[in-house]
Amino acid sequence: MVNSRPLIAQSDQSLLLDAHDPGFEDARAALSAFATLEKSPEHFHTYRLDALSLWNAASAGLTPDAVVETLRRFSRYELPESMSQSVRAVMSRFGRLTIRCGESDDQLILECADPYVRAELRGNRKLAALLTPEAETTFSLQLTERGTVKRELIKIGWPAMDLAPLVDGDPFAFSLKSSCGKGHDFALRPYQQDALAAFIGKKLPGTGYGVVVMPCGAGKTVVGMAVAQAIGAKTLIITTNVAAVHQWMDELLDKTDIQSEDIGEYTGSAKQIRPITVATYQVLTWRPDKNAEFPHFSIFRQERWGLIIYDEVHLLPAPVFRVVAEIQAIRRLGLTATLVREDGLQEDVFSLIGPKRYDVPWKELEAKGFIAEAFCREIRVPVSDHDRMRYVSAGLRERHRIAAENIVKTRVIHELLDNHREDLVMIIGQFIQQLTRLSKELNAPLITGATPNSERERIYDAFRKGEVKVIVVSKVANFAIDLPDASVAIQISGTFGSRQEEAQRLGRVLRPKEKNSYFYSLVSRYTVEEEYADNRRRFLTEQGYRYTIEAWETDEWAMLN
Repeated sequence: MVNSRPLIAQSDQSLLLDAHDPGFEDARAALSAFATLEKSPEHFHTYRLDALSLWNAASAGLTPDAVVETLRRFSRYELPESMSQSVRAVMSRFGRLTIRCGESDDQLILECADPYVRAELRGNRKLAALLTPEAETTFSLQLTERGTVKRELIKIGWPAMDLAPLVDGDPFAFSLKSSCGKGHDFALRPYQQDALAAFIGKKLPGTGYGVVVMPCGAGKTVVGMAVAQAIGAKTLIITTNVAAVHQWMDELLDKTDIQSEDIGEYTGSAKQIRPITVATYQVLTWRPDKNAEFPHFSIFRQERWGLIIYDEVHLLPAPVFRVVAEIQAIRRLGLTATLVREDGLQEDVFSLIGPKRYDVPWKELEAKGFIAEAFCREIRVPVSDHDRMRYVSAGLRERHRIAAENIVKTRVIHELLDNHREDLVMIIGQFIQQLTRLSKELNAPLITGATPNSERERIYDAFRKGEVKVIVVSKVANFAIDLPDASVAIQISGTFGSRQEEAQRLGRVLRPKEKNSYFYSLVSRYTVEEEYADNRRRFLTEQGYRYTIEAWETDEWAMLN
């Protein structure tokens, strides 16, 4: 009899998933709705039922009974009673507190029927300063403290359901086109329609805010435009850099009937506020010195926005959370390929932007042809005797740099380029000195943070047209760059095992295309890079990708496993 129960549930709330079981893929997809992946080696993947993942599930309409039933359906052994009790206890916390409108426009009401929870709120120093007891089961709070209260509540384990109404903003209606500028038919894909419906709901209280999670290349920008069209109000879009601003503006002109004079650019070089305004996080978080106020935060407060879109929300700068907490009455959409934040502020995203409203696995879209099939290879490269001696004598940060700049990686790059002569290749790295050397050796254009925006766009345009086959880029290429024909990415160094960075870099080659995509990660053997690579690889494994780990030798490839 074929074993179709790949899950081992343990009383410490951990879940082990057998990667060799025939039911692995179905179980992995089911678990992604309510569990967090912690480890993903080749045989058993380890998940944990943490509060945030269960609250996200509850906000999406998943019930404790449904979660427990899923666990029982896939469990190889009897489900520990403590696990089902814990799931019910944690998920029941979501929605026990609700926020509603108050008697005046600048006041809200927090309702709590549980006397013990009310006592806990009164005993919390920060919340006691923000909440004023009213009737027996209610507290009042100022409208501007809406986000701050939600953030403090989630810190003590009581996520509030926000049912207070949202402002409509100034109206601005537009339509999506049925064909785009290149003459191709244009319509929302089924999963994009599902994301739109999940976010908008029926425009009732408790909807109109939250996060949509989609792989790079799946069309998050299209979802953002569809949401803005459905709401039909003045919209502020905030993204990562000037190149991304221009790409949003180009997409809006290509796929909607919005006129160019109705789209504004708010960056370091332009300060246009229009019905649709696209800004960068950098300009919004600029200030003259570290003790000064953020002068550009006024854009949030002085305009009657009906929607704010936070592109790459997993990168939302900490200062922006402050203003997000103040403007909770505005509809807000977070777009991202991953909810992982290396600073641990996932709870702030949940409380201030909103819960996860929609998520679609990478492999599901790959199987349907919406994004390219990707082959991920980690290549472990030897270190020269000279660098090995420098490495063992260095501190942690210097070890990272020595391993990253391993000169032997250059020989591997030449071999990979020989194998991909007809492909468009991006070489991505962390250290400018290393990238500059490679750029000169390969006679390939280099793009860093210091490259002027006009030069960046000229190089990207030449790359898209195939006039340049290889480009060398720093971490500026991690975010919101549309290179649909790139099919090979070679990562030569990264940021201390950042999972979000791994997702972004793989996303550069996942756009739909006729050929497969290849993502190579060069890792110096027996160094801290191996540890960092294990951490980064976790995210991709969670999405269903399997890495091939290979050892590079001077004259041949040797498979490690």
